[in-house]
Amino acid sequence: MNAYAPVLVLGALGAGFAIFSVVMATLIGPKRYNRAKLEAYECGIEPTPTPAGGGRFPIKYYLTAMLFIVFDIEIVFLYPWAVTFDALGIFGLVEMLLFVLTVFVAYAYVWRRGGLEWD
Repeated sequence: MNAYAPVLVLGALGAGFAIFSVVMATLIGPKRYNRAKLEAYECGIEPTPTPAGGGRFPIKYYLTAMLFIVFDIEIVFLYPWAVTFDALGIFGLVEMLLFVLTVFVAYAYVWRRGGLEWD
């Protein structure tokens, strides 16, 4: 337990500082509300009303999200592999080539379906 004490103290200090900052900003911060501050932020564009059940998102949104996830997962696996490359030997090289090939197939699919083109 003594080995984890500094980590727990640091976590408690971080959480305490975050809670203290939010509470103090609420208590002593300026409270000059106006109509512009209470509206949703839409990058300067007037927000359009949405239907009661919510609006439908175009498929490009989901393709972009899936593409981000594919490459994010690839980086998560490539970094530890690169760190332990010498210890893995030829087996690690072959496995990573298969993994990169699988990721490339996903990338080619999204490219073929037009996920990288913006209209």
